[in-house]
Amino acid sequence: MLTSLAFIAAGIALLWLGAEWLVGGGARLALRLGVTPLVAGLTIVAFGTSAPELVVSIKSAIAGQPDIAVGNVIGSNTFNITVILAIASLIRPARVCSQMIRREIPILIALTPVPWLMLLDGRLGRADAALLLATLATYASLTVRRALSKGDSPLDAEFSTEIGRPANPARLLGLIAAGILLLVIGGQAFLAGAVRLAQGFGLSEAVTGITIVAAGTSLPELAASIVASLRGRDDIAVGNIVGSNLFNILGILGATAAIRPAFVAGIGALDFAVMLVVTVALFPLARSEMRLSRPEAL
Repeated sequence: MLTSLAFIAAGIALLWLGAEWLVGGGARLALRLGVTPLVAGLTIVAFGTSAPELVVSIKSAIAGQPDIAVGNVIGSNTFNITVILAIASLIRPARVCSQMIRREIPILIALTPVPWLMLLDGRLGRADAALLLATLATYASLTVRRALSKGDSPLDAEFSTEIGRPANPARLLGLIAAGILLLVIGGQAFLAGAVRLAQGFGLSEAVTGITIVAAGTSLPELAASIVASLRGRDDIAVGNIVGSNLFNILGILGATAAIRPAFVAGIGALDFAVMLVVTVALFPLARSEMRLSRPEAL
């Protein structure tokens, strides 16, 4: 019991510190590169916080458990919107910039049904993996290139004044890498303690897996979004969720199928439908008054 609580406490501390480093380092790197913090949220922070999902899915693919890999993406994407973004908006109603409404959220909505279409034959092959990974690379490169071509904006100037002079890129990359590492270690520590605690209370493996393990891989996104919300960095809080969900669909499923083509039997249309409905619902909620209010978060 005490050991489990110690693991949980250590995990929370590492998650918080890792989120601070990742959010702070990502924001300063964005300023150094001359792009908005939103781009950092959509790319650096989002991809970094998705590391646990990537590890779990790759392990599942190698072990011949494709249902876990695909289910992990569906569960994480649904959890990211309905829980993490909701909690961040409860802490501080999140402003949603016009770029998210015009471009990023519609792209996420358009790409969300793609895995289901690919799995209509029950298989996610290497050709599917190549298409998913190529789409991810194209999206990331176009996002960064578009941001760099636009140059400074009033938001950049305001943000520059707020955080001060950015450090050199090597130091910032080191801070970001350390933050991601702490998020992964903290998430694993929290998960280990929570699973032990649940087993101590007599919960079955199935119940533990559906609840604690499913949510555990999304803890880095939760930590990063809460930290960003508390700092008033709505662009990173919202961008982290949208970017993470895009990375889960394109990067994680792509990497999983590239390592080992997946024959998926346990994931049905209803599972994908829930993820799609939640994702589509994000658009009108975000568009109303260009923010996510507390009632909408609830």
